[in-house]
Amino acid sequence: MKNFLFVVIGTLFLLPALQAQRLLRPFDAINRSKPSYIVLEDGTEITGEVGGVDRKKGLIEEIKIKTANGKEVIPTENIKYAYFPQNGFDKLMKTLDFFEDATQWNRGMYDADRIKDGYALFEKSPVQRKKKEFTALLQLLNPHGCTDIKVYHDPLAKETAGMAVGGVQVTGGKDKSYFVSVKGGQAFRLEKKNYKDNFPLLFGKCKHMKKTYGKAKWSEFEEAIFNYESNCVN
Repeated sequence: MKNFLFVVIGTLFLLPALQAQRLLRPFDAINRSKPSYIVLEDGTEITGEVGGVDRKKGLIEEIKIKTANGKEVIPTENIKYAYFPQNGFDKLMKTLDFFEDATQWNRGMYDADRIKDGYALFEKSPVQRKKKEFTALLQLLNPHGCTDIKVYHDPLAKETAGMAVGGVQVTGGKDKSYFVSVKGGQAFRLEKKNYKDNFPLLFGKCKHMKKTYGKAKWSEFEEAIFNYESNCVN
C-alpha cells in the first residue's frame, strides 16, 4: 500500500512536467466487477460483465460476456464499438490525464462520461498491416480529438525508454508504433522509423504543422496530433 501511495504522490508531482495534450494510455486489463457496454453493428447495445477475451496476435477475436439473458460469445465482426472498464491503476492514470486538460473532452464525439469513469473505448476499423488487410477492434487513444486523425493502440508495439516511480512507468515509455486512420480511411501501422515519411500524409498542407513540427520528432507525435486538430481542422 505504501508503494502504491508513493507512486500516486510521485505522479502528481510530475504532472506539471508532462505534456498537457497526449493520447490516452493503452488499455491493460478489464475490471470484471463492472459492466461493459458493447454496441453491435445493428445498433443494439449489450450490457454485462466480460468473462473472457480471446485474442490472436494481440488482436481481439471474440468476447465472452454474461448478461441478464445468460452467457454470450460475440465475435469481433459483429461489434461496432465497445466500452470496457479498466482495472484500478489504469483508471487512476486516466483520471490524472483528465486533470491535465479536461477541456478537450468537450469536443469529443463519444461518451465522455464513460471514458472519464475509467472506461476504455474500442472501435472496429479496417486495417492494413504489411500487405494484409483485415478488420480489427482497436482501442481509440484520442476520442477527445479525432475529427481527421484517429490514433489506435498497436497491441504489439514496442516502447521507448522512460522514467519509473516505485517500479511503475510514469514518463517516457511511449509506444514506437500506432495504427492510424486519416479522414476515415483504412488504418495503417505508423512506426517511429517511418513517421517522417508519413508526415505529409498525416498533416497535409497545413503550414502550422510544417512550421512547428516539420522535423517529425517522434517525441512530439502526440502533441502534434492535438495541435493539428486545434489549428488545421475546420
